[in-house]
Amino acid sequence: MHPMLTIGVRAARAAGQVIMRGFTELDRIQVDSKGLNDFVSNIDKEAEAAIVYQIRKSYPDHTIVGEENGENRGENQDYLWIVDPLDGTNNFVKGLPHFAVSIALQHKGKTEVAVVYDPVRDELFTATRGQGAKLNDFRLRVNNPNDLRLSLVATGFPFKARQHTDTYLQLFAEAFSLCADIRRAGSAALDMCYVAAGRVDAFFEIGLKPWDIAAGDLIVREAGGTVTDLSGGYKYLASGNVVAGGPKATSLLVKSFRPLLSDSLK
Repeated sequence: MHPMLTIGVRAARAAGQVIMRGFTELDRIQVDSKGLNDFVSNIDKEAEAAIVYQIRKSYPDHTIVGEENGENRGENQDYLWIVDPLDGTNNFVKGLPHFAVSIALQHKGKTEVAVVYDPVRDELFTATRGQGAKLNDFRLRVNNPNDLRLSLVATGFPFKARQHTDTYLQLFAEAFSLCADIRRAGSAALDMCYVAAGRVDAFFEIGLKPWDIAAGDLIVREAGGTVTDLSGGYKYLASGNVVAGGPKATSLLVKSFRPLLSDSLK
């Protein structure tokens, strides 16, 4: 295993332990609002601290960007860890058992290793650039259907970017007309891993942050999938607008979405 992946896995599992301890005592969780429909719990903060501690033990000079504490700049800025300690906070605080830890490492702007850990199911999704993706010890491969009529598509509502609601609903309707069914589970990191595992055939969402998708992006691509923005470009980490799936499924969705995009989403 890549040595930095080993540290990422160790950090993700440490955060998972923090999260599951909190999940057994939901009545003690403290929840604050960061903005409209944007919540953070004390468990998010404790989980991020556990991740930073594990990374810093081995790589004290690396830079870390976390959802809760922002940039923790190190002397070596060539190495950047992108961390979401609890993707699916809204699920977590409501007691819905679907959330994950997401950790990606970039070296000079390229994502080299990725870890997404679901502590409820003890499922560990990992990828190393050029070496494939795994779920626990099993190699992953995306589904690549020729059309979407029998496909299951995952999505997420733009609840933090409601200015795009009208356009999103048009995209949703278009996707629903093309596929067999749609799922909305509440964790973009897991949605992308489920694409990689072939559990769903494609995924799209608007208004995500880099820590939501950086790890899932590499896991999908190393499982043979394609990740683009809504118009088929590759600026999704910056825009937060993403389509992922098998190459054919992604292409079909992007082609159907393009005529529906507002100017701000093109």
